[in-house]
Amino acid sequence: MTDRQAPSGELHSVPALLARNVARFGARPAYREKEFGIWQSWTWAEAAEEIRALALGLLGLGLKPGEHVAIIGRNRPAHYWGMIAAQMCGAVPVPLYQDAVAEEMAYVLGHCGARFVLCGDQEQVDKVLEVARSVSGIEQIVYTDKRGMRKYDHSRMNALADVQAEGRAAAQRLSPELDRRIAALDYDSTCVMLYTSGTTGKPKGVVLSNRNIIETAKNSAEFDKLSEREEIVAYLPMAWVGDFIFSMGQAMWAGFTVNCPESAHTMMTDLREIGPTYFFAPPRVFEGQLTNVMIRMEDAGRIKRGLFNHFMGVARRVGPALLDGKTVSAGDRLSYALGNLLVYGPLKNTLGYSRIRVGYTAGEAIGPEIFDFYRSLGINLKQLYGQTEASVFITQQPDGQVRSDTVGVASPGVELRIAENGEVFYRGPGTFVAYFKNAESTASTKDPEGWVATGDAGFIDEASGHLRIIDRAKDVGKMADGRMFAPKYVENKLKFYPNVLEAVVIGNGRDFCTAMINIDLGAVGNWAERNNIAYGSYQELAAHPQVYAMIRGHVEEVNRSVAADPMLSGCQIHRFLVLHKELDPDDGEMTRTRKVRRSVISEKFADLVGALYDGSSSVYTETEVTYEDGRKGHIKATLRIEDVPVFGDAPQRKVAAE
Repeated sequence: MTDRQAPSGELHSVPALLARNVARFGARPAYREKEFGIWQSWTWAEAAEEIRALALGLLGLGLKPGEHVAIIGRNRPAHYWGMIAAQMCGAVPVPLYQDAVAEEMAYVLGHCGARFVLCGDQEQVDKVLEVARSVSGIEQIVYTDKRGMRKYDHSRMNALADVQAEGRAAAQRLSPELDRRIAALDYDSTCVMLYTSGTTGKPKGVVLSNRNIIETAKNSAEFDKLSEREEIVAYLPMAWVGDFIFSMGQAMWAGFTVNCPESAHTMMTDLREIGPTYFFAPPRVFEGQLTNVMIRMEDAGRIKRGLFNHFMGVARRVGPALLDGKTVSAGDRLSYALGNLLVYGPLKNTLGYSRIRVGYTAGEAIGPEIFDFYRSLGINLKQLYGQTEASVFITQQPDGQVRSDTVGVASPGVELRIAENGEVFYRGPGTFVAYFKNAESTASTKDPEGWVATGDAGFIDEASGHLRIIDRAKDVGKMADGRMFAPKYVENKLKFYPNVLEAVVIGNGRDFCTAMINIDLGAVGNWAERNNIAYGSYQELAAHPQVYAMIRGHVEEVNRSVAADPMLSGCQIHRFLVLHKELDPDDGEMTRTRKVRRSVISEKFADLVGALYDGSSSVYTETEVTYEDGRKGHIKATLRIEDVPVFGDAPQRKVAAE
């Protein structure tokens, strides 16, 4: 076995897998993209020709081995091709979040030292040109969409189609060099560099090798028996490791088709047209779809609503058992089949889930009721636990062992260990190489034996061997009386309610817990309309007394649930307020993957936190916000603070000025 071969005996790089797929599946569709309402398709053979032409064109522009190529834009075949073309040239692709503001983009481009940037459209080009004033090193910009680009200075800028045309024209001259570079790639060559979301500081560049990506793709694909016949929809940010492993790693390993929707606005329509067989979505997507379903049912006629409620009762009782292959009576099977004809089938078709064979969710905990709803419809939805540093997969749920309160067993080839303080550690073939230009963080995260600290607290269930995640280890603390404080546990319970979009629970080191809550404008707005409640803005709706009463009811129900857990009963919420604005990545309150930045929120909303603990019944605040065009402004509001009853042995509230 040479260094260039995988231990499995398979090929050693993504370009090598591409060549294998051309040989095996040359005439099968590899990529589809919807543009102007029409689906375009490329076979593996056609895609390989497009990729090679782009690689030759980049070579002609002077791309050198080891250089970083930044890729910024929505999910498009050309952008995936750009990542493979960069690898063919011996360079390293670095996808960025397309909605990143210039400041975020400047940090990543400066940190990785990208000389080449592949942009999706005029908007992304403009951001790069703005960044280029403060970040040195950007020499070549390649853009995919030509609209609006005619009058730009093209001395260091080219359309992707033109780069490909130059590559084809110079093929005879450049092909030998390109072939040498492809042949030089080995299993430990860098496959991609992905930046973490940066919840506690600047994002870190996670270096992932061909070994990391290919071994993880192989193991996870075999775990779920993925084949070249799968269809996926690539709609998640290309800068996120999940999209890379699903739309690049597994797609290359299994040879299945990657479908790119036309835009975020047409995503649901495009999803229905494709009907994916393999699908991933974070909990917020499943929560949003269920909210829309329930809103529609509230507006439906009495007979239709009655049918839905009756057969969903059957589904909840029978669906998961059928999915897991358990014994179900003939009568229940008949009732479920009738429900499938009248309710479940049409509903799955509306959602675009009719053909899903394997579905996953991860990133945050998903509510048991939401999780069970989809499984009751016969959708094989499962949970996984992963990180960028693991090439995604740390644990997965095997078929027949799917539970809403765990994240499954160790993925193939992965080992798990729980430290004395409850932190989860893992090691496996997907374990990252290093953080780029950050040896100190690499050493503090990954030890010499390859064990990686996840930063999450959890435990392995002795009966099932499944991992259960409690919270981020750094967020787990203690109340003033010594009891455990785990905010994410409570926040996730609150977010199970469709009316709650986001929640931030405070209480570490304090006598009692409080919460700041974001309402879901869509769900609460629909509820307001049905109840003849007039409002003119998010701020006005969030402050409405009836909205407060509704949220108070949800918090009270959560407290009852938390009180039943002896380990976390101290985390019941005593006081809450409804925020006057949505937490927003543009305002620095969340990451681009919508993870709350607690330190930013504690500092930015210090006046609100103070009022929650000093006994105030209201608080006046002014908050800086960022508009879509980048301008800054201020929102002024007076927020009500409400008390909520607690249950069981929750600590008694001692309100005092801090």
